[in-house]
Amino acid sequence: MADSSFDIVSKVDRQELDNALNQAAKELVQRFDFKGTESSIEWKGELVVEITSSTEERVAAALEVFRDKIVKRQISLKSLTATDPRSSGKEYKITCTFAAGISQEQAKKLGKIIREEGPKTVKSQVMGEELRVTSKSRDDLQVIQNLVREADLDFAVQFVNYR
Repeated sequence: MADSSFDIVSKVDRQELDNALNQAAKELVQRFDFKGTESSIEWKGELVVEITSSTEERVAAALEVFRDKIVKRQISLKSLTATDPRSSGKEYKITCTFAAGISQEQAKKLGKIIREEGPKTVKSQVMGEELRVTSKSRDDLQVIQNLVREADLDFAVQFVNYR
């Protein structure tokens, strides 16, 4: 019997993120407390979003609107890194960056959890920006998934390529 496996990755669904951004932009245009503040939210790169407004309080409120839309789209806030509001001429800006991929140290942290707390038949291997977990038993793989879900990690994880 062949080994079963799955990959642990850390990525965000770009389409869901785009939907959250569009919903937040629409709300910024429609809400009464944002009238006249020239608040906007837009893409500045593949995984970079910039929020702009005329006051520091409104740009912080716009960030909260965006966070709310992200949560409703079931994207983990652990993947979001937002800067403090900064002055740029007559307006304030916040840059939001979304993390993609598991770093070497994060992979080592996951590997340690799997080795120490998981079944002994399970093996983990770093493959680029993901961690492949293999075992002969699918039940052991499900135990590992539950361990990783319950672990207090400072980054978002998803499970893909379950075979």
